[in-house]
Amino acid sequence: MVELTLYGVDASPPVRAVKLTLAALNLPYKYVQVNVAAREQFSAAFLEKNPQHTVPTLEDGGNFIWDSHAIIAYLVTKYASSDELYPKDPLKRAVVDQRLHFESGVVFAAALRSITKLVRASIAVPQERFDAIVEAYDFVEKFLQDHEYIAGKSLTIADFSLISSISSLVVYVDIDQSKYAKLSTWMKKLQQLPYYEEANGKGAKIYIDSIRATKFTLAS
Repeated sequence: MVELTLYGVDASPPVRAVKLTLAALNLPYKYVQVNVAAREQFSAAFLEKNPQHTVPTLEDGGNFIWDSHAIIAYLVTKYASSDELYPKDPLKRAVVDQRLHFESGVVFAAALRSITKLVRASIAVPQERFDAIVEAYDFVEKFLQDHEYIAGKSLTIADFSLISSISSLVVYVDIDQSKYAKLSTWMKKLQQLPYYEEANGKGAKIYIDSIRATKFTLAS
């Protein structure tokens, strides 16, 4: 019997990527909300689970895994009935892995996290932070040039990882459908997944609403 527990924060894009993967695999799990505002992630109990004190953290049978990319790859490898979401073919897997690294380094770290830190600290945002988001959109549009999904002809965990971050970035830079036709179509396609709203849509709205409430400004 599968006994999974996901520790997370609803607004977090990496947490939402894991939720999308769990939903796609139809895996039951317990969800534990971590109160990061109260620094619960630094408690002795949580540090025993994850010394890096990050979310998402997954518990599976007393074993703990953190980092969303590690978690979603693990879930598919262990529990999926096929390798469609994370192909075993070396070339196809390499493309998925590249997109995952792109999400973590370019989209999440350079574009999303960097601007979010400024906004949360009430610091006016320099133009270069918005430019980094536009650059991320440009790359994704190119990745989608010849196929429907981010890493090829079928849905993979790379799509889950990227949609969680990009659906958050829109609060800073809206997506121009005329300029980013492929990106816009891809987003709409993922939004039609039966589990999208529960796994990602609701959390993305929480994130977006919290950012809008800051009334962030552009540095002069």
